[in-house]
Amino acid sequence: MTKNSTSEVGHGQLPKILSRCLAESVTVVHDFEVTNYRLLDGMGVGKCVTSCKFSVGGFDWVINFYSDGITQDSASNPSVYLNRVIQTNDAHRVRTKFTLNMLEKHGEAQVTNFDVIDHVFSKTDSYRGYLKFVEKSKLISLSQDNNGYFIIRCVLTVIKEPHTELMTKTVVVPQSNLQDQLWQMRKDGQGADVTFSVGGQLFNAHRCLLAARSPVFKAELFGPMKEKETKCIQIDDMDPPIFEALLHFVYTDLMQDGEQYKEGKIAKLQHLLVAADRYGLDRLKVMCEGKLCEGIDVETVATTLVLADQHHCTDRQQACIKFMAPRSVLRAVMATDGFKHLLASSPLVMKEILDMVSLSD
Repeated sequence: MTKNSTSEVGHGQLPKILSRCLAESVTVVHDFEVTNYRLLDGMGVGKCVTSCKFSVGGFDWVINFYSDGITQDSASNPSVYLNRVIQTNDAHRVRTKFTLNMLEKHGEAQVTNFDVIDHVFSKTDSYRGYLKFVEKSKLISLSQDNNGYFIIRCVLTVIKEPHTELMTKTVVVPQSNLQDQLWQMRKDGQGADVTFSVGGQLFNAHRCLLAARSPVFKAELFGPMKEKETKCIQIDDMDPPIFEALLHFVYTDLMQDGEQYKEGKIAKLQHLLVAADRYGLDRLKVMCEGKLCEGIDVETVATTLVLADQHHCTDRQQACIKFMAPRSVLRAVMATDGFKHLLASSPLVMKEILDMVSLSD
């Protein structure tokens, strides 16, 4: 006997297409408070009081309470109905599930316990509820015990039209780890084609990446003024930890973890700012400036102000001057070695400081 071809191939090997039927609903609880039933009793058969209009599922609804019943047959029992507010030319059919029940004592005790009503509201069938909601004798008793206060609670669920959609498999894209990969490549020395000598310590790097990140490195490594011997370049006036931090930014676009600056944090940030300016790394320069703005103190503010002036860090300069403006702070700063350096290297800044001091008086 020949086997059916579909049984010869496992379903797991066949291409699969998935569609899904989505059925959605929205549920809202609306409490309609009646504060004094005694004043409503006797208003007449077929006459009602109405709740405020409330919206559920994109449609408007009200609760109607007929204190003397909606018909003569129900005159001894108040009637309650949920009514859909239908506009002209509204032909929607709205499928619902709802309950209408009575509660007393500010919603703490339930008087009725009606089951859920399933109903499709339409233009020709726009209300549904209970002809005999509760005995009038019960409401009269409430008027004596609870000043006629009670709540009509409507729990209304509007069931939306179901719809089907074609499902596609969600592809989870991993987080980018380019920065980690580049930094690891530098640490491993893989493919490195240039070496820097800084304070007797050697650093291997990749000239193409350096040139792409820094206009100064680009000129040194590929421009007309490039170093004659580019395999090992000597860098003066920079400490190895600062150059390491500079390379970390070049490869990752991030500053090193704050632990790297735990000891002598301000001084290292100042040196890194100078290095960033030297190599045209504007983003790193601004990041250093922001970190320095967070750590202004009496001992370092004058030195930082000198750097801000020399490297055109306008925001940092104004922050330092503002910090020094109070006379008590300025007196303390003037006793530091950094202030003497400020006077010698940036005399024009003193005018701005004095102007700020005068404004603070």
